[in-house]
Amino acid sequence: MDFKLHNGSGCLCCKSCGKQDRQLNTYDWLADVPGNSEESDLVEVQFKNTRKGYYRNSNHVPIEKGDTVAVEATPGHDIGIVTLTGRLVPLQMKKANIKSEADIKRIYRKAKPVDMEKYDEAKAKEHDTMIRARQIAANLNLDMKIGDVEYQGDGNKAIFYYIADERVDFRQLIKVLAEAFRVRIEMKQIGARQEAGRIGGIGPCGRELCCATWITSFVSVSTSAARYQDISLNPQKLAGQCAKLKCCLNYEVDCYVEAQKRLPSKEIELETKDGFFYFFKADILTNQITYSSDKEIPANLVTISGKRAFEIIGLNRRGIRPDSLQHPDNSKPETKKSIDLLEQESLTRFDKSKKERSEAENRNGSGNNVRRKKRKGNRANFEARTNSEGDSASTTSQEKKQSPTVPQTNNNNQQAQQRRDRNRQNNKPRHRDQNNGNQQDKSTNSNS
Repeated sequence: MDFKLHNGSGCLCCKSCGKQDRQLNTYDWLADVPGNSEESDLVEVQFKNTRKGYYRNSNHVPIEKGDTVAVEATPGHDIGIVTLTGRLVPLQMKKANIKSEADIKRIYRKAKPVDMEKYDEAKAKEHDTMIRARQIAANLNLDMKIGDVEYQGDGNKAIFYYIADERVDFRQLIKVLAEAFRVRIEMKQIGARQEAGRIGGIGPCGRELCCATWITSFVSVSTSAARYQDISLNPQKLAGQCAKLKCCLNYEVDCYVEAQKRLPSKEIELETKDGFFYFFKADILTNQITYSSDKEIPANLVTISGKRAFEIIGLNRRGIRPDSLQHPDNSKPETKKSIDLLEQESLTRFDKSKKERSEAENRNGSGNNVRRKKRKGNRANFEARTNSEGDSASTTSQEKKQSPTVPQTNNNNQQAQQRRDRNRQNNKPRHRDQNNGNQQDKSTNSNS
């Protein structure tokens, strides 16, 4: 089956990907090349966990990637899955340092139903065998831990994977295990990192362990990698689930070592007219250094760039002492804030906005109370003015009814006087209390 590309210029072979079993998978980027499988008779076969083998298809059995085959073993035969064929197999053998032709065994046939029945029976006994083997090792007082057991496809052989800090004499253990399980015994020692890769798990970063997904060769990790990155030497934080230093400490060491070359030595002291300044801390990736005027405690901390530090060192060598560590124009260079690329996946990405909103509400709480009081006072004054205008209008209407024969000039004078009274009333200071405002308005009307 072929998967057509969107541009229609070719096709992508669906057999490029193998079993997809963690770090054992190999992407065959030559799978869609015509005649690739016939280029070499070598085949890569994968077994349980991290065990692979390379075999020769001397019988020219028509096999493809994903087929279950029976291969040569000592003694008997083993059952595995074909994961790679064609031109890439010799390259993988070279990567695994397999040079002798004598180490390459043969492929017998494709697995038959009888072979699969024996294979399933053998795999069903692995867990019980591991538990019982641990009890036998404890009874023999051996300082070792049996982490896994793998049976051969025909059930005639069992491989015991164990972990031990020191050399273990397990000759007596092999005799007891052979008598108990009636199979051929093979012991293989693995490290703590390999055991963590076999068991699997989730790391503190929230992702699956690197040793269980893609790491095939383990490099030693030392505390110097943490020192280069200015990480606190806390064993609880630096250790992984295997109780060893985390493999990811080696990922960014080269970047930090390259960035430290752009910073002056920590032992160099900077001299200014104010005195000496000593190294306090450094942000390696942003090329920023913080100096203190005291060797023991942080005092008068000044942060400058690595370029400025080299300038001051050059001036001190010529006997010149600058006025301060900062630039002469007193303009501090803007430091770019680092961007967290995983912030959109963080579970606490909403807490920051909530916290800022609550702080803003707390700051504006007193201001909101003052504004509420002002609005209440304005409402009271408006009602007071409305009442006063209504009282003045009723007074004028009563005067008109009582003195209908008043000349027009007197009426004009009275209206002008009323307007002056109203203006005087409006210019008076406003009272927040509605009752006081009503009393003041009544007194004004009586005077008028």
